[in-house]
Amino acid sequence: MSAMKKLVVGNWKMHGSRAFNAELINGLKAADLGATAPRASVAVCPPFVYLGEVAAALQGSGIAVGSQDVSVQAQGAYTGEVAGPMLSDLGVKYAIVGHSERRSYHTESDQLVADKAKAALAHGLTPIVCVGETLAEREADQTEAVVARQLQAVIDTLGGDLSRIVVAYEPVWAIGTGKTASPEQAQAVHAFLRARLTAASASAASVPLLYGGSVKPDNAAQLFAQPDIDGGLIGGAALKAADFAAIARAA
Repeated sequence: MSAMKKLVVGNWKMHGSRAFNAELINGLKAADLGATAPRASVAVCPPFVYLGEVAAALQGSGIAVGSQDVSVQAQGAYTGEVAGPMLSDLGVKYAIVGHSERRSYHTESDQLVADKAKAALAHGLTPIVCVGETLAEREADQTEAVVARQLQAVIDTLGGDLSRIVVAYEPVWAIGTGKTASPEQAQAVHAFLRARLTAASASAASVPLLYGGSVKPDNAAQLFAQPDIDGGLIGGAALKAADFAAIARAA
C-alpha cells in the first residue's frame, strides 16, 4: 500500500435535504471518522445550498467540506455561479472540478476545467481535478490518450502550482453503473497519470490520485491497496453513513 496519506471524499451530487443531511452527518459523527486522521483525510461535498450548514455541523469532527464546482470568476455579474472567495468564506477546503457530469451535461472543456483549478488555488481551495474515459473510448483503446489530454490542460495552465492539486480518475463507464474497474485496471491508469505528473514536475510526483467509480465497502480495500491509488472520490456510497465510514476505514 502507498505510504502516502489517503484521502476519501464523498460527492453527494444533487442529493439531500435538511432532514437527510442531518441524519447523514449524525451517522458520520457517530462513526468518528476524525479518528482516521493519522492515516486518512476525509471530506464531503454537499450541494452548494447546504455548504454553510454542513460545514457548521461538521465543525470539530475532523471531516472537511468541499464544493462540487467553482467559478473561474472571483466575483461579478455571473448569475448562478459560485465564486472561490465565497467558498473559502464558508470554510470549504476542496473544490471538485471537471467531473464527467459537468464535462458531459455542461460541455465543460479541458481548458475551462484547468482554469477552474487555477481559480480554486487562487482562493485557498484544493482542486480535485477529475479525468476519465467513456466506455466507447476504453473499447477503442483510447483511455490513455483521453486522460492525458484532460490532464495536459491542467499541467500547462498551473505550471509550478501543479503539486498543489488532487487528481481523481473516474472511468465514466463505472460511475453509478455498478461496474467497477478492477484494481489492476485502475492501477494501470493511475500509474500512467503518476508518470505524466512526474514528467511535468518532480514535485507533482506526490499529487494524491483518487479512484472514483462504484467504490463500495467490499472493494475499497483492494482498490486502496494498489501502489498508485491514494484514496477515493465516492458517489452513491457517500450517501450512506455506514458505507462511507467503512470505505474511509479501508483507507
